[in-house]
Amino acid sequence: MRIANHDNRATIVMDGRGIDVAKASGGRFPADIHELYYRWDEFRRWWSARPAEWAGEFAPDPALLGAPAPRPAQVFALGLNYADHAAEGGFALPAAPVIFTKFPSCVTGPYTEVALPDGNVDWEVELVAVVGRETAGPVDAADGWQYVAGLTVGQDLSERVTQHRPPAPQFSLGKSFRGFGPVGPVLVTPDEFADPDDLELRCQVNGVTMQHARTSSMIFKVPAIVAYLSGIVRLQPGDLIFTGTPDGVGRVRTPPVFLQPGDVLESEIEHIGTLRQTFVAATVGPRV
Repeated sequence: MRIANHDNRATIVMDGRGIDVAKASGGRFPADIHELYYRWDEFRRWWSARPAEWAGEFAPDPALLGAPAPRPAQVFALGLNYADHAAEGGFALPAAPVIFTKFPSCVTGPYTEVALPDGNVDWEVELVAVVGRETAGPVDAADGWQYVAGLTVGQDLSERVTQHRPPAPQFSLGKSFRGFGPVGPVLVTPDEFADPDDLELRCQVNGVTMQHARTSSMIFKVPAIVAYLSGIVRLQPGDLIFTGTPDGVGRVRTPPVFLQPGDVLESEIEHIGTLRQTFVAATVGPRV
């Protein structure tokens, strides 16, 4: 199943056309996609039992697409989850997932205009897992996929000056400026993939490929990440997990390359879709 947040309504996408969940279910399920995650198992059973003749009713408007998980209580992200990315930054491979957070207020839809803050803004294409079931306690990695509603594309935009400012790094702030968490364009359930642990991902700036890898290269796969986090925190429906970025970020290039006004950033994962961010100059003065 492919599901979008179209005009603030949960919308199933079939063959490029949309089915409004609330209308199709006769009001049994909410239009609000965030609330739908709290009934995800019931919703999946309903969809599996749908009449075979059901088809999409309208063409979704890309301009009306919002984040498929628009109000996450928690946004987790992984650092150093690809060996080549760890190597390009001069880091050893982690023995356990390296976790930081992005503040939920930075989450946006897939096609946006982002004002560049003062500093150096970098790109990081990432596979994002959306939680579809609350974890009451630690879960086993073998059961990790059972807690994932689906997968989507994410950009972990990062302002490197704030992120690495002495005396101690501030990852969460540096990665949470307005518009720094675009996700979408749809959520795709794990059963839609031949192998949800092996997907091609790519990032381009003005049509030039900057990152290109497969998620099979991740050090910690989605089920292992879910298991690790569940042993520490209570995962909640609608939470986002950014699973890390491959090599090719701008900070470590020679010379470093950062996003500029007028740049267009495209982030793509096979069988899910593409994000597109256009960058403009900030309209506020420099920060302290």
